[in-house]
Amino acid sequence: MDLELARALERTDGMLGMSFTAVHGRLDPARGAASRELDGVYAIYDGDGSPLSQTFGLGLSAPVTGALLDDLEAFFESRGAAVTHEVSSLAGVEPLAALVARGYAPCELSTVLVRELDRDLAPPHPNGLRVRVIEPGDERIWIDTAVAGWATDPDVGPLMPAVARLVCHNEAMSHFLVERDGEPIATGSLGLSPEVAVLAGASTIAAGRGQGAQALLLAARLAEAARRGCSLAMVVASPGSASQRNAERRGFRVAYTRTKWRRDPARR
Repeated sequence: MDLELARALERTDGMLGMSFTAVHGRLDPARGAASRELDGVYAIYDGDGSPLSQTFGLGLSAPVTGALLDDLEAFFESRGAAVTHEVSSLAGVEPLAALVARGYAPCELSTVLVRELDRDLAPPHPNGLRVRVIEPGDERIWIDTAVAGWATDPDVGPLMPAVARLVCHNEAMSHFLVERDGEPIATGSLGLSPEVAVLAGASTIAAGRGQGAQALLLAARLAEAARRGCSLAMVVASPGSASQRNAERRGFRVAYTRTKWRRDPARR
């Protein structure tokens, strides 16, 4: 668990985030989605208020200078958006001090977990549950199930109809559906780089929780990542959450924490 690992994981997350701008370019060109890389920092704009609008990798590959922050802030603020940076704890204290000095405030914490893909990855088979990669024509089912799974989260739920549609049409990802006796109850996605797989967006509808759907989704995505040649898998969870505990039970270890920092345009 070191700086080189953090660079690889944040690079994968950043490049996956940038892939969404191409999806919005096809689905909704008027949104003006855009992305760019500056000194190893991946900046993604998907609309003000979108959870996808942020940077990854700040402070990991180059010093956080005033000029770099000026360029990143101009990228977002020229589009009328707040500036949001998600910063690894392995970047050190200097980037955080620079952000505080420019009026940023922390708004979210997360834990990044990682494991090697070199073990027995045979998925469990809970009674009545089946997991599969969706096929053409399943998009509406996957989106509706994902939206229902996040509906109880007051922060994320209202955003999910648009986000789920965007995720489902991202060809850089594979999308999984868990069914119980033929009825969809859970969804999850898998993003792939040559070495690192990102497990993202898992959710279960309220009536399907506590039956092993998340364990099945996790194992199935790990097995697919190993089959596709990845050597590492990463997952991001809220600190101390059930998602983090589920990942740790499947061999994941905490690599580092991340803090999301936000500054509104009016706070210049």
